[in-house]
Amino acid sequence: MNAKPHRDTIHVEDAKILAHQAYPAEQYVLRVHAPRCAAEAKPGSFAHLTCDPQRPLRRPLSIMRTDPETGWVEFLYKAVGAGTALLARRRIGETLSLMGPIGKPFELHPERRRAVLLGGGVGIPPMVFLASRLRRLAQYRPFAVLGSEVPFPFTAKPSAIMVPGLPEGVIATMPLLEDWGIAARLTSLQGYAGCHEGYVTDLARHWLQTLPDEEREQVEFFACGPHPMLKAVAALAAEFDLPAQVSLEEFMACAVGGCAGCTVRIATPEGPAMKRVCVDGPVFAAESVLF
Repeated sequence: MNAKPHRDTIHVEDAKILAHQAYPAEQYVLRVHAPRCAAEAKPGSFAHLTCDPQRPLRRPLSIMRTDPETGWVEFLYKAVGAGTALLARRRIGETLSLMGPIGKPFELHPERRRAVLLGGGVGIPPMVFLASRLRRLAQYRPFAVLGSEVPFPFTAKPSAIMVPGLPEGVIATMPLLEDWGIAARLTSLQGYAGCHEGYVTDLARHWLQTLPDEEREQVEFFACGPHPMLKAVAALAAEFDLPAQVSLEEFMACAVGGCAGCTVRIATPEGPAMKRVCVDGPVFAAESVLF
């Protein structure tokens, strides 16, 4: 995607903190009032936030949910460095500088109605955002598989939505997706009740193998998470000859394509090229990413 559309849709707003909830393992859900970002954001978009006046460089956070009518934007993040540690201290009523939405979003293809959403750790938010859009499109039958090696930032519950082809006992789901009528299951290697013991790609492969050929041909993967997970998603998609889109996460300085500090190697018709995750992505076709 060229730079002009990004310049046209990126807004800088003083975003008031409406809610800031802490969860185990230094995970936080942050909701801010940023109406222009909320109006323009699409699944796969992110925002660049100033965490604290002590840290002038912003931090990129994937957008998890928006409400364009009331103007709020919600993020799930993990405090892993100095910037996000300072962000975790910010309180309701305080104001952050927010720049967004930024980035190339996921692209839907109506002929691929069996959307499989794979989210790992802090890669879960884009999958929730995508699910929020798919729930309003009757032709899609999404299935989400979310994985974490730390406690999930929500209280898992047994799902009442049946998903044929899953191992017995894999019943844990995310309550929000359940409320939306979206089939979802959880995975972990930590032995959490009702979760699949393995990776998100393990459960997705198990499910795919049970699908009739005509239904498998309708599958498209959408994924966000750590690079090893996304590499595994690309391999799984290639194994079954299915399309996949992956949202990459990189450290960013400017987030608007100026510094080229977030480049990754991407296969193009002209050969390998360095592409900027912020504005050429963060969403790329999985087969194009040279992991």
